[in-house]
Formats: sequence, C-alpha cells, structure tokens
Amino acid sequence: MPRGNAAQSKVHYQGKDEDFIVLVEDTAAVQNWKNDRSIPLAQVVSGFKIFITHKQGAQGVLDSASKSTLENEFGTHNDDECIIKILEGGSIQETEACLFHTAVGRII
Repeated sequence: MPRGNAAQSKVHYQGKDEDFIVLVEDTAAVQNWKNDRSIPLAQVVSGFKIFITHKQGAQGVLDSASKSTLENEFGTHNDDECIIKILEGGSIQETEACLFHTAVGRII
C-alpha cells in the first residue's frame, strides 16, 4: 500500500447495479498477472478487500462490499473469485497522491 505522496493504483469494475474497486500494488503488477496467472494474487492486490462506490464511479467514497452485493453481481461471495473477475473485467486507475491543507493552513 502506498504511503505519503506515492501513486495509488486501483481497478474499477462497473457492474450492473454497483461500481466495484480493488486496490492493487501497481499497474505493472496487474498487467503481469494478466499475462501470467501463476503469479499469486497476494502480489497483485493491496489486501483482499472489495469496495463499492454507490454508483459514483472510480472516484466515489469507498465502502466495503457486502456478501449479498457480491453474490448479486458475480454469482458468488468468495472474495478471491470476485477479485479475479474485477481484475479481468475492470479498468486500471492510477491516481497521484496530493498534499492536504489543514484548517490552520499547514501542509501535511
């Protein structure tokens, strides 16, 4: 998982009723996995967690996907199977981390 000002990579999958996000190590890791499925998912994803954005696209607020949401979209609630489908059918998004200003005007 990136720290500080490092870029953050994720895969966005637009489903029938919901947008799904999986955080990944980087774009290259996903591309390498797509070309060589012997690479373990643990080297591709940044934690086995699937998020939804409530139809807000790749930039929405991330909430955990429920088992019923996964079942309705992918036909299973098994995280590994759902992550594979998201990686296969989703689009890779890479965002630059930015500095935040506090209420007193300091950059953190």
